[in-house]
Amino acid sequence: MNFRFYNKKISSIISILPKNESYFDDEIKNYNFPPKKSQILKELMGYHKHRISGENQLASDFIIKGFKQLFEDKIINPDEIDAFIYITQSPDYLIPQTSTIIQDKVGLKKDILCFDFNQGCAGFIHGLFQAFFMLDNPNIHKVAIANTDILSKKVNKRDRNSYPLVGDGGSITIVEKIAQKDESKQEIFCYNKTFGENALAIHIPAGGFKLPSNPKSSQDFQDKDGNIRNLDNLVMEGASVFSFVQEYVPKMVESLLQDAHLKKEEIDYYIFHQPNKFMLQKLADKLKISYEKMPNNIVENFGNGSGITIPLNLCFNLTEELKSQPLKLCLGGFGVGLTLSGIIMDINKIPYLNIITMEE
Repeated sequence: MNFRFYNKKISSIISILPKNESYFDDEIKNYNFPPKKSQILKELMGYHKHRISGENQLASDFIIKGFKQLFEDKIINPDEIDAFIYITQSPDYLIPQTSTIIQDKVGLKKDILCFDFNQGCAGFIHGLFQAFFMLDNPNIHKVAIANTDILSKKVNKRDRNSYPLVGDGGSITIVEKIAQKDESKQEIFCYNKTFGENALAIHIPAGGFKLPSNPKSSQDFQDKDGNIRNLDNLVMEGASVFSFVQEYVPKMVESLLQDAHLKKEEIDYYIFHQPNKFMLQKLADKLKISYEKMPNNIVENFGNGSGITIPLNLCFNLTEELKSQPLKLCLGGFGVGLTLSGIIMDINKIPYLNIITMEE
């Protein structure tokens, strides 16, 4: 599905990370795999270090910290936020929704739309879609999108397939209307497809109503590749996800470019979700895009934080450029669902981009 929005902008982004760093070289001893092969895997996938939340940290803690920083830095006033979208796969509770808890703790106004939804790798793009839809209402002027996950708590430390790449943290993105001074319209080009037949390629088998967690679900076992995990842990079929990305992301980019009447070279940066360095390099090669135009260094520095990798990418790699000059960006999210979402939009300037850390 291709669709468009008009006259919306990203005005600020803050990424919030746990202070604790875990290093791949220290984790090798946990894996049922020869150390030499682990080192080859490290170089290939871009593993180095990742941010891991503390034992008592909740996903909501990162967003509460982020809001307080935004208010302290006078980037936005709590009463200016008309809608709050909270995107996570790590809710504090099954009931109630976490957004209402955060609304109270940070002092957002009561005259506000608050809702949660469960989305992962494409969560940032889906959040933008929802914010853009809301901003088409005349009574909504500014929307806060929060992406956050603490999936390290759901990945077995002896699972070399998933644990080295997972990262925790959160981000808040403020989206608002562009004042329309004339008849011109700034277009935002959007794309989305859903492949539910492959939904279980990334999933946690136990813990929901279909299979509640129980003593048996927490018993570790070894899979055919030597990974150790249990039914309460995240499982990812890496080969299936890799094939999905390589086949469908180029089609998404081609469709977006065609819709926007642009050539590939006219995009300044391709800011995509980052599953790992290898996957993005192969994708860049297939698209014939330079690695400089498609940054791939988030996993090696912070880990794959699911929905936060795109806003963190913008903060980590493009802060100076985004603050000083307009850029034309292609943003892409792909993974859990399996879902594929993308946007081409002009970023005139984002005056505030920040990365902060928080203690447990």
